[in-house]
Amino acid sequence: MGFIQELFGLDGKVAIVTGASKGIGKEVAIALAKAGAHVALIARNEHELNEVAKEINQTGKKALSVPMDLLDVDGMAGKVEEIYNYFGRIDILVNNAGINIPKSAMEVTEEDWDKVLDINLKSVFFLCKNVAKYMIPSREGKIINMSSQMAFVGYYKRTAYSSSKGGLLQLTRSLAIDWSKYNIKVNSIAPTFIETPMTKPMFEDKAFLEDVLNRIPLGRLGKTEDLFGAIIYLSSSASDMVTGHTIMVDGGWTVW
Repeated sequence: MGFIQELFGLDGKVAIVTGASKGIGKEVAIALAKAGAHVALIARNEHELNEVAKEINQTGKKALSVPMDLLDVDGMAGKVEEIYNYFGRIDILVNNAGINIPKSAMEVTEEDWDKVLDINLKSVFFLCKNVAKYMIPSREGKIINMSSQMAFVGYYKRTAYSSSKGGLLQLTRSLAIDWSKYNIKVNSIAPTFIETPMTKPMFEDKAFLEDVLNRIPLGRLGKTEDLFGAIIYLSSSASDMVTGHTIMVDGGWTVW
């Protein structure tokens, strides 16, 4: 095994990725498989998950589709147990699933608020808790939460979203402390705006796009592949002394 592979390779590891049926979650799951991991795919749409699983199987790694509504906290334990029984271990959890309901503060309803906070924060905590049940006995694990630059800065029509991601930042730090005695590392990644098929329509608003680009010193939107390095690093032995940290993948937005 070469030095780089030894440091960053994930051979034999098992990763869980939420929101894995499309967009960033799908591409992250495939990237983890290419780095050597078997992957459990969580999202609501079973058909889309099965299509991603086929792509992962083509890399020579195993993939398990786990249809699941992350708002169903009571059902989480059974789903995580299913993953553990199938693979015999769980090494990595990537909490990627998240939503935004872009509205100005005065337009945000209680339903909007609850939906964003429940998906972006509440579901993450309870999934972490259920996965940690299997990481604790092995005294090993890597948890990666997908936060946002909006955990550090404010922006228009992001009140609920920014609140959820700020909470996720503190959840990451708190779990890192709480589970350090079990050698479980908990970190997060904070991207800027990432261009995906799902976000592309948002950038058709030229004024919005110009405002965003003016705030990013590197002068471009993020791409999904810009996240792979941070994901692989935080999943691998290269980051064994890193916990409670957030890696900014924001093109310099938060440097201003």
